[in-house]
Amino acid sequence: MSSLQYFVSGVIFASSLLGVGCSNGYYEYTTGSCHFNQKNLSDMEFVYSYWFNKAPYMQFNSTVGKFVGYTAHGKHNAERFNKNPALLAHIREQKNEYCKHNIAGFTSYILSKTVEPEVRLNLVKPSSGGHPAMLMCSAYGFFPKTIYMTWYRDEQEVTSNVVFSEELADGDWYYQMHSHLQFTPKAGEKISCVVEHAGLKNPKELVWDSSMPESERNMIAIGVAALVLGLVIAAAGFIYNPYIFCYARALPFESEEDHTVEM
Repeated sequence: MSSLQYFVSGVIFASSLLGVGCSNGYYEYTTGSCHFNQKNLSDMEFVYSYWFNKAPYMQFNSTVGKFVGYTAHGKHNAERFNKNPALLAHIREQKNEYCKHNIAGFTSYILSKTVEPEVRLNLVKPSSGGHPAMLMCSAYGFFPKTIYMTWYRDEQEVTSNVVFSEELADGDWYYQMHSHLQFTPKAGEKISCVVEHAGLKNPKELVWDSSMPESERNMIAIGVAALVLGLVIAAAGFIYNPYIFCYARALPFESEEDHTVEM
């Protein structure tokens, strides 16, 4: 079983937005943010952006080290600001004064928090074709985003006929994720889904209970029978179609334009 890798990226936003409202309904404002990787703070960036009606027109990035304009108005002001040594020195220092000064508290009180996922394992209706049965392994309400799901069949990891969804944001800082396994049931087998997450002290294993209700057993049995019947019909068609084709070609046609053989 693979060990859980915990990776977090973070952004600190300025606690206040500096904005100026205009009488004609337009709005201009600025934002300051710190972009960093919790594992390596050496690549931290401070970004100070100027916005007009949700569109950025000028930005300072500590990696670039100067102002960059995106519109004619933004380029004009970027050129003017870059000629001001005092202004550049002040905004370059914000990476240390604002970002690095607040990083300890941010990672301690926010990024270090974890919420354990609620996990479920259900038998669901399979997609068309393929296998007659499908299991869905689900995780709900977890934080942070990174999570791992692994399927096992009789203690052997399964990688084929497995589909994973992305980590889906619920809109309230929590996430959910789902994984599907298509399979043909076998008597006495053990199928399980193992979930690994930072909120779990140990990986959580969910084992499929083969003692399902009779209605679900009948559904799978019908699916297996239909799959076998389809394979038999397909095999029969593969065997006999060449002879039908040869027989049709042997008919004494007067001309190819007068007769048509439908296959």
